[in-house]
Amino acid sequence: MIDERNIDGVLSALRRDRPNWKDPVHGDGTERRRERDPFRTLIGCVLSLRTKDETTEGAAERLFAIAPSPEAMVRLRTAAIEKAIYPVGFYRNKARTVREIARILIERHGGRVPDRMKELLALPGVGRKTANLVLIRAHDKAGICVDVHVHRIVNRWGYVATRSPDETEAALRAKLPRRHWKTLNGLLIVFGRQVCKPVSPFCSLCVVEALCPRIGVTRSR
Repeated sequence: MIDERNIDGVLSALRRDRPNWKDPVHGDGTERRRERDPFRTLIGCVLSLRTKDETTEGAAERLFAIAPSPEAMVRLRTAAIEKAIYPVGFYRNKARTVREIARILIERHGGRVPDRMKELLALPGVGRKTANLVLIRAHDKAGICVDVHVHRIVNRWGYVATRSPDETEAALRAKLPRRHWKTLNGLLIVFGRQVCKPVSPFCSLCVVEALCPRIGVTRSR
């Protein structure tokens, strides 16, 4: 079982093993550096919903090439945004959402992306995952970003027992040492893609396999 007694060691072991995980999307960290821009981080997260990372990143590059700021974004017609971000999932709805976010940022926040959870959640299309990611990456504030990988892995470990990402975030805020909050998502998202996969994880390659109860795993490699 992975619990509060050994979580430090588990996360340290994963960090040491990180160079062995292939990450074709974010292998060199370039995109992560660019995402420190609050507006780019926020809009990139909105575009990423139900869309593969490779598709999202291509769409973001095209969009920010023509509208790198809220002011530039609101000057675009919705059709131009649609064209730039296609083929992300629900691109028509997202185009309207992106333009509306830019308008609100200008009218309510002076063109800046807010650095408080309550204000971020008031923006259209922004949930807790996106808000936490903006706080962590763009504003260097403490937060726990829980996506499907984080939710799956910490439940598979038995570290929490929750039914949804929001429940997982609340449980982690109560249990996980604060020093791990900012880095947890970045570590587990790659671990979840390359090793601790949703179906048939590579348990034979996992450096914490001996501690993991593999809750819910019916088949592994």
